[in-house]
Amino acid sequence: MRSPYQPIAATLEKVAEETPNIKTFWLRPAEPLAFRTGQFVELTVPGLGEAPFTPSSSPAVAEQMEVTIMKAGTVTDRLHELQSGAKLGLRGPYGKGYPMEDMYGKELLIMGGGVGLAPLRSLLYQVFEDIDKFSRVMLLYGAKTPADLIYPEQLKEWSKREKFEVLVSVDVGDNGWTGNVGVVTTLIPKVKLNLDKTVAVVCGPPVMMKFATLELIQMGMAKDRLYLSMEKNMSCGVGKCGHCRLGPYYVCQDGPVFTYDKIETLAGLWE
Repeated sequence: MRSPYQPIAATLEKVAEETPNIKTFWLRPAEPLAFRTGQFVELTVPGLGEAPFTPSSSPAVAEQMEVTIMKAGTVTDRLHELQSGAKLGLRGPYGKGYPMEDMYGKELLIMGGGVGLAPLRSLLYQVFEDIDKFSRVMLLYGAKTPADLIYPEQLKEWSKREKFEVLVSVDVGDNGWTGNVGVVTTLIPKVKLNLDKTVAVVCGPPVMMKFATLELIQMGMAKDRLYLSMEKNMSCGVGKCGHCRLGPYYVCQDGPVFTYDKIETLAGLWE
């Protein structure tokens, strides 16, 4: 039996640049690695260390995994230097992920900011598989500038899907930008929400999640139908190191997905 700290060998098959500081990595583990949307894995750079990431690929595919990563530290800096063929490691998956069954039959509002769309892409793939189980799906996505938008071609493709709406905004536009300008919350009034039948999912930078959450709650969104992806500093993945402690919870085990009613009073929620 493998130790929970022992990664599975994985080969880097492909790298694609999304923005100047964000890349998507295609990984092939030595053995199939299944996960539920919303769960995370620890990605190992041998001889350097590991860091937690939420897969951005379909949960239906266990033979290959895509992870979209922003350059933001020692491990991510090294990852951004790697080429196809590099040897890495994967361990996990960890956490509970999104409870899809609780979302069926509802209108689904998905809000993402910046690289926060990366873990949400896995959820979107799952939603596409189960689209008949949703009455309506809305994706609101925002980034700092047009150059900071990830998956731009997929955003166009998704907007053509049945029962699926895509609204995109940037904080600051450029000469070629004809879409909405403003933080992602400025998109909320552009979709008519039936709050009694809506489930919301929010993922992005802490400040974005904070104000999106507060606005949705002020509008009347039920706190137990508002799902937040709390990407804390998860390290061991098995609730032993304490790095990801959030009040009474260990994010790596009890999350990373929480409904707002479970965590709204906790100190340091948006740090």
